[in-house]
Amino acid sequence: MAADSVSVHPTTLDAMFDLSSPSREQYDPVRLTSAQALAVLQLSLAKEVFGHNDAEQSALGQVSSKDVSYTAFVTEKVKAVFLAQTDDLTVEAKRSQLLHIGLAALFSFLQSNVTGPPLEFSPAETVLPPVLRTTASALRGIRDQVIRELSVDGEAAYKLTPNVELFSVAKAILVDADVLVQDNSPLLARVARMRVNFLHQKMLSEVTTTLQDAIYVDLDVLAKTMLPSQSPSTTEEKGRFLLERATIHTHHGFDAKARADLERAAAVKGFEFALTGRLGKRTKFQERDVSQLVVLAQSAESPPKETTESQSQESSGPKKLDLNDDTLLEAISFTKEDSQNTKEKSVTVQEESSLPSALASLDPGNQPLLDPVDSAILLALASAITNTSPEHGLTREETLPYATRVLEGGSSNWQIYTQALLVRSRVEGFRSRTVERSVLQMQALVDQVIADTATLDTEVDASKDEQPTTFLPRPEKSESAPADQRLEYIWLLNFSTRWSLEAELAQRWVDLGGLRTALEIYERLHMWAEVALCYAATEREDKARSLVRRQLYEPTNKDEENDDDTYEGPELALLPANAPRLFCILGDIDKDPALYERAWDVSKNRYARAQRSLARHWLMTKPPQPEKAEEAYLKSLHINRLNHGAWFALGCVQLELQKWEEAIQSFTRTVQLEDTDAEAWSNLAAAMLRVSESEPSETAATTEPTPSSADDDEQQPDEGTEEPKEEPYKRKREALAALQRAAQIKHSDSRIWDNLLTVAASIPPPYTPLREIVNAQRRVIEIVGAKKGEKCIDLRILGMLVDHLVTNYEYENLLIPMETETGDGSTTRILRSGTTPGQIISLLDDRVVPLITHSAPLWLLVGRVELFRGRPSKALEAHEKAWRAVVASSTQGAFQMGEEKKWTEIVAATERLVRNGYAKYGPMEKESQDGGHPGSVAEGEAELVAKDWRFKARSAVRGIMGKGKEFWEDSDGWARLKALQSEVSGGQ
Repeated sequence: MAADSVSVHPTTLDAMFDLSSPSREQYDPVRLTSAQALAVLQLSLAKEVFGHNDAEQSALGQVSSKDVSYTAFVTEKVKAVFLAQTDDLTVEAKRSQLLHIGLAALFSFLQSNVTGPPLEFSPAETVLPPVLRTTASALRGIRDQVIRELSVDGEAAYKLTPNVELFSVAKAILVDADVLVQDNSPLLARVARMRVNFLHQKMLSEVTTTLQDAIYVDLDVLAKTMLPSQSPSTTEEKGRFLLERATIHTHHGFDAKARADLERAAAVKGFEFALTGRLGKRTKFQERDVSQLVVLAQSAESPPKETTESQSQESSGPKKLDLNDDTLLEAISFTKEDSQNTKEKSVTVQEESSLPSALASLDPGNQPLLDPVDSAILLALASAITNTSPEHGLTREETLPYATRVLEGGSSNWQIYTQALLVRSRVEGFRSRTVERSVLQMQALVDQVIADTATLDTEVDASKDEQPTTFLPRPEKSESAPADQRLEYIWLLNFSTRWSLEAELAQRWVDLGGLRTALEIYERLHMWAEVALCYAATEREDKARSLVRRQLYEPTNKDEENDDDTYEGPELALLPANAPRLFCILGDIDKDPALYERAWDVSKNRYARAQRSLARHWLMTKPPQPEKAEEAYLKSLHINRLNHGAWFALGCVQLELQKWEEAIQSFTRTVQLEDTDAEAWSNLAAAMLRVSESEPSETAATTEPTPSSADDDEQQPDEGTEEPKEEPYKRKREALAALQRAAQIKHSDSRIWDNLLTVAASIPPPYTPLREIVNAQRRVIEIVGAKKGEKCIDLRILGMLVDHLVTNYEYENLLIPMETETGDGSTTRILRSGTTPGQIISLLDDRVVPLITHSAPLWLLVGRVELFRGRPSKALEAHEKAWRAVVASSTQGAFQMGEEKKWTEIVAATERLVRNGYAKYGPMEKESQDGGHPGSVAEGEAELVAKDWRFKARSAVRGIMGKGKEFWEDSDGWARLKALQSEVSGGQ
């Protein structure tokens, strides 16, 4: 349909929607069909803004000569039109029409690049003045200029973006002109500006700080307007806004914020769902039911049955491919049980201890149809899940049920169903039995998009042979839907553009080893950077180098019969828009820092990746040059200050340079951007500890310190008092808090727990966090005890804990009475396990003692604690085990090889056993059989710990002397043993 074949007057559009006064309170009141969008783009005001009148020939000439981009031209026209005084349109009516023109262009661009179906008009003929499209090459030049102008911070848009003039118009009207978002503007104007910027962000190869800042400024204003309880926004609008904001968070890598918004959106809408377990079979040969993951979900108000049936008849959605596996079932076969039994056998994966009654009664194999927005919430949850840390957050195995629930429960919206197929395809791509369907399903979706985004404007394509053919049969009409239905929820979905979806498919083929198929897709899309990366990944670096240089340099071989040009000439006069990225790829191949510098220069010092690549280069040189690396990272972060990886790398470089304060700042920014980065928290603690070594408070605390409490960090120093004296060991305590956070994230990392143990123990009394020390030592033993045994126990720190226990407490005060189970009224006393001394004793009993094999010092610590507990016989046993450990470990060296050091150790251990063991504990009264405390011995004559202690002592000494006579009869150690033998011989 030609653009000028329909004559539309503004009053005609009033019958479709109120063009003069869009709602100021509604979040998204405008719904444009394809016909309505065309009608709006043909308004007289639209033609004036587009430059269709003859009076603009001079300005259009600048556009034709590429001195001014078409986007800039439309921007100036919008400003002029808006400020001009006219009799036929008020300012409000003019603002409303401009808003609708921008939205019509935006919707049409999305229809032609994301959702389909094909546009029924030529965007170029509708938007561009005839003077700008006299020939195909002229039109291509205008579009190339527009695409080049879309580059932000050195990141380029896709060079063959179809119908880019539509986005140019939307951006000029809704963003660049900056005349629609005023104090009295409708809410939709700000929403539209935010969406255009977000779409612009998705069109670039990487996230840019410039657009991100603009997006979040509008998001913050919209949140303050819509989310307060007194806001006039409806529940549905609040839920949609939270879902849309979560989608934006996900794109920028803020998964935690996204999940928080999704949970809030579900709560606002009253949407109940839970990831749980239900008995069922997953394979064809499974004989008994086992727990299977399933998402149970129910909307607050399910769509009416007649509505869903009519929608199903209109559109069954894109084709869902069958699994066709010889083992896995097409879908889980759940066990049919009554609701009560089902509830009892459910295993909740989420934090909820039990399912809501509404969910517990659902049949997992036949759940009700969901509201479209609720379906989008489930898909957004699946997209917001980070799979790089399986131990924290949901894994891919736990992600799949969210997409399955939307697919098997059906969806009343075509685009949501399509997105569910895409999410499932992405998850199944990592499983061997489902990877085939994953790729074929994605291929089917790509074919659908290719067919549905075809354009009448075929003259813009380079050649007909570049038109893609579908891998699978063409989609049928029953697998389609009108544009308004596809676009209705588009902003609530993590949608992909046509070219990015095809590139994702190509990457999937690369992962499967289908390099040839991937290269065909990339080459058809003219994604030469990706083609080069494919070649480089397969060790064909010469091919990759030649391909990249072709995009950047003049050829040096002019022989037309020889197609093997070398491209070693000077740079092209007009470099491609993605030249910074290409220079960086070439730098990676050639390992040439000069190419990274060139990428930085070409981007006008805006391409952050160039400096990151340069920094990595300086770190890889021999010797490394961390000073230059730090400078490069700082430059990159000046452009993209929200890059988590760059902040982390900068902090590591600053640690190496011993710039402790700077490292603290860098790692602080790292954890602010990603709170779940355990390595960043650990490195932050390391930097803080380095600073603490030079702090006055570490060596000169107050003379009368007050024990630390939860409020210590909040206290302010008195006037005239130095802060270090009020907050002693502040840095160490901050480092301890950082390590606690790291350990919380990586609960099974023994290195982090060992660091936490060391830092906690380095803080002297009375500020020592004893509970943290005990917990850290316990975790280290639990993690590596089976592998390292007693070596994982820090003897010095454990000794400090034992000193604290026996010095500051009375065991009697730690016991509480407890009735026995005999029912005769008798009582016993047990240890208060929740106290610090109780935890120390529990650590020794439950974790340390089972690990001791050859460590005499550990047995001696156990002996001290047993004496503290009033169990002298146990203390003597510990001393005997300590002595045996020394003798066993030193026997070979002392008695076979004649090592004097080993002999001296055995002599000292024997003296300790006799004097501190037998002589001390032997004459004591033995504790009761139940391991009680002093005063609980049986009635009658008291029993001694070792009535024959002298005999045992003599036997020990005699045994050592017998073994050492050959080597050590005339040594000092021999004389000490003789004296010891005389001591224990008296009274016998």
